[in-house]
Amino acid sequence: MDSKIYTVSELSQGIKHLLETSFREIRVEGEISGLKISSLGHTYFDLKDSVSNISGVMFRGFASGLTFDLENGLLVRVRGNITTYDKQSKYQLMAREIQPAGQGPLQLAFERLKKKLQAEGLFDAARKRPIPALPQKIAVVTSPTGAAIRDILSILKRRYANLHIIIAPVKVQGAGSKEEIAQAIKDLNGIPDIDVMLVGRGGGSMEDLWAFNEEIVARAIAGSRIPVISCVGHETDFTIADFAADLRAATPSAAAELVVKSKVELAANIAGLEKRLLQSLRIYYENLSGKFRRLASSRALVNPLYLLERPVQRLDRAAEGLFDGSAERLRRCEEKLNLQREKLKALSPLFPLKKGYAIVKTADGRAVKKAAGLRAGDRLSLQFAEGRAEAEVLKSENGDNLPQGVPQETLW
Repeated sequence: MDSKIYTVSELSQGIKHLLETSFREIRVEGEISGLKISSLGHTYFDLKDSVSNISGVMFRGFASGLTFDLENGLLVRVRGNITTYDKQSKYQLMAREIQPAGQGPLQLAFERLKKKLQAEGLFDAARKRPIPALPQKIAVVTSPTGAAIRDILSILKRRYANLHIIIAPVKVQGAGSKEEIAQAIKDLNGIPDIDVMLVGRGGGSMEDLWAFNEEIVARAIAGSRIPVISCVGHETDFTIADFAADLRAATPSAAAELVVKSKVELAANIAGLEKRLLQSLRIYYENLSGKFRRLASSRALVNPLYLLERPVQRLDRAAEGLFDGSAERLRRCEEKLNLQREKLKALSPLFPLKKGYAIVKTADGRAVKKAAGLRAGDRLSLQFAEGRAEAEVLKSENGDNLPQGVPQETLW
C-alpha cells in the first residue's frame, strides 16, 4: 500500500495525467444529447449509448470546420482525447473531429438542404413546366472544355442539325463554381426566345458534383422562366439541381436526346399521323356512304307522299273532331238562344196584347195609365195585338168606381 499522502491537487493532476496519456487519440461512437453552444462558439454535448453517458466539448476552432449542423439524437463518430477539469474532478471527451456515423458530412448536408427546399415547395410537381416538343433555341450551362458539352453538341447535331445553341461556359466544380452556375442561369433568362436550358456536367465524385447541390444553384433553377433540364453526372447520381429542375436527365447525353427528337423520329411520327388520318377519313366516308344508301332506299325517298300520310291522317282526325265539337256547341248555343228569346218575349210590352189587352195613348202619344186625367171628348189611340184604332172619351170615371177584379184597360 502506498503510504504517501496526496493533496487534492496532486491527486487531481495525477488522474488528469493518467487519463490524458492513456486516452490520447481515441474514436468514440455515440448519440448526441444535451447539445449547447456557448456565446464564444464552443460546443458542449453529451455522447451516450444505451447504457452510459460521457460529456464532450468541441472548441470553436474545431467546430468551425464542421460541414453539417449538430443536433440532438444524431449518431456521430468523434475523434479526440480524454481530459479532466481539475476544479470539478470531471472528465470529458475533447473532440477535434466529428463525423456522422455511417455517412459523410456531404451526404448529411445534401439531405438537410433537400428537406429544407422540399418543405418550401421548390420540388413540387405542380410548379414544373413542360419541355417544348420542338425547341428552336437551346441554352447549355456547363464547362466549355468538359466531355459533357462535346457529347451534347454531337447528339444535337446528329438528331437535328439546324438548331440555335447558346453555350454559357462556367466552372462546374471548385471555388466559385456555384456562383458562376447560378449567374449563368440568371443571365440566360435575360435572352429572349430561349426555349429550354440544359444545366449539368459529366460524372465525378460527390465532391466533384457538389456545386449542383448548393442552395444558390437550386434557387436559380427554380426561379428560371426558361424550362430547365438537369443533367449531372451518371445515371446513379442525384443532385439537388435534379429535384429543382423541370426535368432530370440521367446524363448530359440523355439530356440531348430528350430535348429534341431526331428527324427520323419526326418523319416516322408524321407518317404515322398521316396513316391514321387517312384511315379515319376512310371510315368516315364509309359511314357516310352507308347512311346515304339507307336513305336512298327508304320509303320517304321512294314515295315522297309517304311522308304526308300520317300528317294528313292526323289532320283529318283533328278536323273531324273540330267539326263534331263545333256542331254540338252550336246546338247548345241555339238552345240557350231560344230560351233567352222566349224570356225576352215574355218581358215585351206587346206580349199581353195577344191576350186581348190594348195600349191606350193620347193624341200626343202619351200612354194613359189612369182615367182621372181624361176628359170627355179626348181623342185616344188604341194599340191591339193586330192593328190600331181611334176612340173618343165619352165619360171618365176614377178607377175607384170600377168593379173589383176588372182591369182598367178593358174599359177602353
